[in-house]
Amino acid sequence: MRLNDLDEAIVHALAQDARRSYADIGQQVGLSAPAVKRRVDRLRATGAITGFTVRVDPAAMGWETEGFIEIYCRGNTSADEIHRGLEPYAEVMAASTVTGAADAIVQVLASDMRHFERVLERIAAEPFVERTKSVLVLSPLLRRFASGTPG
Repeated sequence: MRLNDLDEAIVHALAQDARRSYADIGQQVGLSAPAVKRRVDRLRATGAITGFTVRVDPAAMGWETEGFIEIYCRGNTSADEIHRGLEPYAEVMAASTVTGAADAIVQVLASDMRHFERVLERIAAEPFVERTKSVLVLSPLLRRFASGTPG
């Protein structure tokens, strides 16, 4: 489902603060609170909005170290096999198949360097992994969240 401009504005407002009232969002986008609620309900029913969540500073939860791991797979490893292999790791925040030499890239949060190293070692030992390459984040410069058109 492709969102129209009004729905994108509502989604963007919710992404900035999912606790905003429908009246507040309606005032911003030029609709009544009931009209905003109907649109949000429709966006949820169609799967355009998949849920509401809270964004927490990882450091507040004890996750002080962030890194990315490139995974180079053995043979013809499927995306499903990579997904199944990585899903048990609570430290994996995101994983995607990618173009280029690597088969997948994985975002990892860990409590410290030793914890990151242990996660890296465990992922490298997965049967589908031929080799890995990792980088550590020094300072996050920009974080955006899926929220429709910026603005």
